[in-house]
Amino acid sequence: MPNSPVMPSVEEYQALLAERDALRGELRLVTAQRDLAEEKLRAYKHELFGASSEARHADQLGLFNEAEALATATDAPAREDIPGTSVAAHTRGKRGRKPLDPNLPREVVRHELPESERFCVHDGHALVEIGVETSEQLDVIPEQVRVVQHQRVKYACPCCDLGIKVTPAPTRIIPRGLLTESALAWIITGKYQYGMPLYRQATLLRRFGGDISSNTLAASVVRVGLATQPVINLMRDALLESDLIYGDETTFQVLKEPGRRPQAKSYLWAQVNGSGPPVRMFSYSPGRGAQHAQKLYAGVQPGTVLMTDGYELYNGIAHDHQLVHLGCWAHVRRGFIKAEESVPKAARSPDLLATRFVVLIGKLFAAEARSTKWKSERRQRLRARYNARVLAIIERMLVEHLPGVVPSSLLGKALQYTSGQWPKLVRYVENGNWPISNNLCENAIRPFVVGRKGWLFSDTVAGAQASANLYSLVETCKANGVEPYRYLVWLFSRLPLAATADDYADLMPWRMPAALNL
Repeated sequence: MPNSPVMPSVEEYQALLAERDALRGELRLVTAQRDLAEEKLRAYKHELFGASSEARHADQLGLFNEAEALATATDAPAREDIPGTSVAAHTRGKRGRKPLDPNLPREVVRHELPESERFCVHDGHALVEIGVETSEQLDVIPEQVRVVQHQRVKYACPCCDLGIKVTPAPTRIIPRGLLTESALAWIITGKYQYGMPLYRQATLLRRFGGDISSNTLAASVVRVGLATQPVINLMRDALLESDLIYGDETTFQVLKEPGRRPQAKSYLWAQVNGSGPPVRMFSYSPGRGAQHAQKLYAGVQPGTVLMTDGYELYNGIAHDHQLVHLGCWAHVRRGFIKAEESVPKAARSPDLLATRFVVLIGKLFAAEARSTKWKSERRQRLRARYNARVLAIIERMLVEHLPGVVPSSLLGKALQYTSGQWPKLVRYVENGNWPISNNLCENAIRPFVVGRKGWLFSDTVAGAQASANLYSLVETCKANGVEPYRYLVWLFSRLPLAATADDYADLMPWRMPAALNL
């Protein structure tokens, strides 16, 4: 007879079950770690090689139709509250070439028929001019570098040696400076508006005969930037008087900071107002702590609305100054887009959780785009009837899925961020004038981020402060529809003559005479 199998004892059986459960737990842990590693790898690849735009294709936006998104709603919103635009049937006309600016100077080149062809081929009569056919081309004259020579006339008494008089030197923004106000404005807009490093501008100047080192240009830019501080101070006062302020910050490397390594991170803080003449303020600080931010918001009025991302420091600023703190839905959406893009393309579908959040958040932004030109009361009604329902769906999905997602995954981080910011994220529906996102501030700070890739760092603290001032002036000009170069030429010529607070107030970008902005 064959030997019968030996049955394990109860204790051995329990030990085997425990070992199996332990191995299963280890397998789940290893699998989760592998999935997280693969997710990070896909995210890094997308960051390096993928498209940087967060825009969605039309078919992606339509993954969730309105009925599905609002399936739990008990009643339909009013007609005016449904985001959408009705366009009557029409035939789109062919777009012509954009005309050249009529304010540009014109050089007329007249093309005549040869005299031998100015006769009628039928009866020999001389042809008579009946008009012209006109076409235009844009021409560019390369930069012209010249030297402005100042001759101060001296007078003397012919009878004695004591009566010598010299014409006073003109007041300059940089006394005895090498560059004219126009040259300074050209260099500053080149760097702070168009992101051209000073060494490259020095090379360009040498091409046209202006042999000036980049060190000389840098020293001149720093002196001018610091000289504009009185105007900057008044711009900050105007910003703090606004009933809505946007805030953000980004890294800024400064090589020679007292007591710090050249590799240490410094910061550029951005502030944008939401009412009154547009102001774009940039401020340098060696750190990102509360003591630096408190200086920037000192003097803000209680009850002012503050729109920021989820950086914890802003919670303290809002609490200390009794501000209405709003959260940014663009940051929330960005987190879910990263989670969506970390999923292999073959596994993506409309049912993907990250995609569902992206689509719902897109509906919030679509409603805002639809109501941009509406009065605040009408926009608030839209938010109360439509946006609030979408927000309720998002909140239910958060509560349902947050406990079951790995916290360290991209989706888990997006869910946790949204949940932590929720009271600030939903508050914008209370007022039709309050923004849904911090995009206005991010758009203002973007030229600095792009320019930083070209010039990389500031050498000194004074240079960092000067750069912050000049970025503030250039971006404020752009926000007010003022041409930065023309404004800076005007400012640099008038700033040395200012003596009172009213004189400096008249130098704000929005107060430049319109005739000079052509």
